[in-house]
Amino acid sequence: MQPYFLPYIGYWQLLSAVDRFIVYDNIQYTKKGWINRNRFLRDGADAYFTVPLKKGSDFLTIGERFVADDFDRAKLLNQLNEAYRKSPQFAAVFPLVEAMVRSNLTNLFAFLVHSIDVTARYLEISTPIVVSSTLPIDHTLRGAAKVLALCEASGADHYLNAIGGQSLYSSDTFQQRGVTLQFLRTRPIEYPQLGRSFVPNLSILDVLMFNSKDAVRGMLTEYDVV
Repeated sequence: MQPYFLPYIGYWQLLSAVDRFIVYDNIQYTKKGWINRNRFLRDGADAYFTVPLKKGSDFLTIGERFVADDFDRAKLLNQLNEAYRKSPQFAAVFPLVEAMVRSNLTNLFAFLVHSIDVTARYLEISTPIVVSSTLPIDHTLRGAAKVLALCEASGADHYLNAIGGQSLYSSDTFQQRGVTLQFLRTRPIEYPQLGRSFVPNLSILDVLMFNSKDAVRGMLTEYDVV
């Protein structure tokens, strides 16, 4: 999986469900994706928050990108503070967000993995996280070939991916290499958001702000494997 900054709850369901979670540091960074941005709730509607990056070649990998020198961390924290200061779990969750945003890590991959680690520890998810470049494979491989090489290097015979991967991978291709391919599909999850109409599929930050840790841990099992 690619690393993301405070991704939606399905990412955490996947992290919790597997025995080993491999994150890519050596694949090309994609602009306008979800790697360094996500959506939060502001005045009853969705809005974006972003970690700005230094300018660089379009061909740089995630591990070669860096957080912008002028990233205004206080401004981002103020935005999130204003959005969620009235939420029931603000006192418990906002310090975690501060720890992520105020981290002195400037490498994008390190910054993202730190945020994943902070959130996972809060949710008591103990799945080992493995950096893709540390595994002995041909790292020029792409798509299913790269995933299968990572599975083989890890001794894995079962690959669980997010539901969006259904359009990318064929179960026949995986079966030919002795790997079972399945997908995790998140069930609809809804919760109160300050008495307004529910806005779905926001960052895990929104889930954490409005639900107790025990409630969120229960949500981690609200999925189907297909």
